[in-house]
Amino acid sequence: MASFHHCIKSGKKGTAANHAAYISRKGKYNQRDDLVATGHGNMPKWANDDPHAFWKAGDKHERANGAVYREHEIALPSELTPEQTQVLVGEYIEKIIVDKPYEYAIHKSPSSIQGATNVHLHLMFSDRLPDGIDRKPEELFKRYNTKHPENGGCKKDSGGKSRVELREEIIKTRQISAGLQNAVLERNGHSSRVDHRSLKDQGIARRPERHLGPARVQAMTGEQKENMVKIRAACLT
Repeated sequence: MASFHHCIKSGKKGTAANHAAYISRKGKYNQRDDLVATGHGNMPKWANDDPHAFWKAGDKHERANGAVYREHEIALPSELTPEQTQVLVGEYIEKIIVDKPYEYAIHKSPSSIQGATNVHLHLMFSDRLPDGIDRKPEELFKRYNTKHPENGGCKKDSGGKSRVELREEIIKTRQISAGLQNAVLERNGHSSRVDHRSLKDQGIARRPERHLGPARVQAMTGEQKENMVKIRAACLT
């Protein structure tokens, strides 16, 4: 059953290349068998065929404490076929990423407690806005030069925005996300729908479910897992 989960994260200098390897299950992460599909786009010419080179350059040349990447982590409807899921991911890229450099991975794994299918998307992207200027790796991640853009790096989309503006953008992004999922569910004949709003705003009088995490789930007994499944089922009725 479709349920809404869409969070936006960021990664500081020194973390991007490793995280890209993690989501694409490369290197030390290639022993995992939950990878469905990967892809990338909008990269500069020097990283067209190797997105790892882009994230590695960001890790090296981004300013100290700067964010090299941001990421949309999105639960995808398990009702969809792999082909329908791929179409939905393409729509996410078109509507949310637009022309920014990105790399994505779709994972499909069993739920830690219920054994149900957990399909989700990791959509990494750079907040740097392409402006048509051909920059070398060491130049692209420099601070933006307002008067002479060719002498600085690409401008960050979040640069100069207030916390209120950034919060409004997050709310709008989550709304777009729910709309994309509901549209693809409707097109493919499914009655389930998702809602990006909080439980309070939906008029639902219960606390949000707490994320347990892998370590806590592994420590639970079989009986505890069964009780958790019953609690979740009761919340949905």
